[in-house]
Order: sequence, then structure tokens, then C-alpha cells
Amino acid sequence: MQTHKFSSGLAALFVMLTTFSSSTLAQEEFQLHDFGARGDGLSPAGSLVFDPAGDLYGATIGGGTYGHGTVFQLSSTSFGSWAETLLYSFSGTDGSVPAAGVVVDSSGNLYGTTQQGGAYNYGTVFELLPASGGVWSIKILHSFDQSAKTRDGWGPLAGLVRDSSGNLYGTTEFGGDHGAGTVFEVSPQSDGTWSEQVIHSCGVSRKDGTNSFASLILDSAGNLYGTTEYGGNKLFGTVFKLSPSSTGWTEQILYNFSYLSTSGYNPNGSLIFDASGNLYSTTYYGGARNVGTVFELTPTASGEWKETVLHSFDNNQIDGTYPVANLVFDASGNLYGTTSEGGTFNNAGVAFKLTPSGGNWTETVLHEFGATGDGSTLPGGLIFDTDGNLYGVTGGGGAFGGGTAFKLIP
Repeated sequence: MQTHKFSSGLAALFVMLTTFSSSTLAQEEFQLHDFGARGDGLSPAGSLVFDPAGDLYGATIGGGTYGHGTVFQLSSTSFGSWAETLLYSFSGTDGSVPAAGVVVDSSGNLYGTTQQGGAYNYGTVFELLPASGGVWSIKILHSFDQSAKTRDGWGPLAGLVRDSSGNLYGTTEFGGDHGAGTVFEVSPQSDGTWSEQVIHSCGVSRKDGTNSFASLILDSAGNLYGTTEYGGNKLFGTVFKLSPSSTGWTEQILYNFSYLSTSGYNPNGSLIFDASGNLYSTTYYGGARNVGTVFELTPTASGEWKETVLHSFDNNQIDGTYPVANLVFDASGNLYGTTSEGGTFNNAGVAFKLTPSGGNWTETVLHEFGATGDGSTLPGGLIFDTDGNLYGVTGGGGAFGGGTAFKLIP
């Protein structure tokens, strides 16, 4: 079985359509923060998130006071620059290697996961709560424990999704009944504690998916959707749906990916919906050049889902390669995303736009990363502000070599 290239890159950093026409469009890039200075976080991962006040929050997989990663805030200043506040440094016993971003609730509390650390060193689900004086306190909601007794999942690489009742859902890459990862729920209890339950153990059958590290999404009926990197009846990844009932959760495999397919394989990014209920995401491999795709899944009358490749990435230096992150729509129906590699400058990744027209999609490379002083390697997706500007992070590069947070201005 292949070793996942991006996961290996994260570990190393912590320890030290159909082919459519492509064009380029230079956009103005503004670096909000360079990570990696003494005491700062190192190698941001996942996507950023806004709070109602317009501040940005994210996590780094390393660095901080103890070298186990951080959660940070970026706030715009009256001078047009952005200032970083280090909200929390992980020490190991409370978690280590937060490899995804955070989610924010209406009270301003932050929730996330760590891949390692905690009571059993298998990772944690945490909550950060703001207090007076700018101090933040941590509450460990769950420490993963992959023992023969619990059969819990371990090693969460993905972030969380929160429902209207405050329950948190996520995935682990490993553990569970079959050692192939889990889908879990962490729920608040009346006494102030939190309870975790595994709602699906991956690998239950040969046809099931295995090894998920993309975040889940929820629909309006409370169903969960996600991807697995491997497994399925063609062995190279799945898109799945979990539906709740009074007796538990029922899984449905919506799509199976196959090896060396022009339709892509090894999906890594989270899914997104359009207004019609179609699903969109990326694959790390496959496509016309075997360097990844953007795809759409559409439900059919028979209950099956049809895949359409919207873009096959091209290793021609200009285009990006090996996407690992989720996509985002703008109000006009255009798709935006990032790639972990590719582009003209040192194979450092790109930000791209896909525009629909007449049934086809045209790619525009918005920015090629990796020029002198620029960030490199994009582990997370993009988000919009209310003015249509895009924000994201790079895992490396920048003034100190520890990655950047950036803004792309149309």
C-alpha cells in the first residue's frame, strides 16, 4: 500500500476536467504572518476560520512554548497589518500536533483535535475557553485510547464539525474495531462533562472505506458525509454517508475510487455541497497526469452517485499538483482551492479557481507560491471574507521558514 505523501511531509515538518484549458491570473498576495520565529508556532495546518468580529483562528502542528504546537489568533490593526496572538501552546499531556484547524461556537470558544498527546498519547479533542485578561484555558473533552478494552480510534488528522445541539463529530485515521479508523461523536453531558462514542469503525467489510483524515460535513437532516483515503470495493478510497436512527448510524458508500484512474483516487480533502445537493472535493492522485483531480458527485434517480471530473491537474510546472484540501464556492458558483505542490516556484503549490461554462470548467491559477520569502506547501483550503478576499496558510516558507498566513486580493 502506498505511503501517503502529505502525511509524511507533516511528520517531517513537525520533527524538524477531462483536462480543461488552464490560464494564470496574477492576484495580489499579502502575507499576514510569518511563522517560525522563536516561541512562535511552526507549520500551520488546516484551514483558517473567522469569528464574527473578523479575527482569524488556526493551529500549527509544531512550535510554541513546548514544541508541541499552538492555537493562534490573527487580528487586523488600524495600520492595515495583522497581529498574531498566541492563544495556547500544547505541552504534550494536553495534546500534541494539532494537524487541523479549529471551529468557533457562538460564545467564542474554540474546538479542535490533536493527532498525538493526551492521557494515552493517541490524540485528543479539546476546547479552548477565553477568560479575562486575554488568558485562554484548555478543557480536554476526550483523550483517545486505542486499547483492547475500548477499541477507540486514534490519531485524528481532521478537524471537527459541530451540530446545532453542540455535538462534535470527527474522524480518526487509525484504531477502531478493525484498526482502519473511526467516525466519532463527542457530546456535552448535563453535568458539564463530555462523552465520546464511536459511531462507525472503518473497514467493517472489504467494501468499506479505511483511513479517513478529512473533516466531515453535515446536511440539514443530520446526515454526515466524508471521505476515506483507502478501502472500498476498488481499494483506493470512498465517499460515504452516515445516517442517524434510533438504533444507531447506518453507512452508505456513495462512490468507490480505483487505482490509476483518470477519475482520480485517494481522496484527501473534505467534501462540500452546492445548492442542489451535489458533492465536490479533490483526489490526491489520478486524473490525466496522475497528480490529482477536482471532482463532482451527483445523485441519480437510481440512488447511485455519478462522478464527473471537473479538472485534472497537469504537472507542467504552471499548474498545481497533489491537492489535499477542501474547496470553497463563491456566490457565482466558481470553485477555489489549493494544491500542496506544483507551480513554477520550487514546486511549492498554487491557489486556483475553476469557472463553469457550458458544461466545462476552466482553471485559473491565482497565485504560485514559493518565490523568495513566500510561503510554500499548502495543507489547508481557502476561506472568503465579506469583501471576496481569500485567506489561507502555507506549511513552510516565509521569512522564518515556518509557514505563513496569507490573503489573496482579487
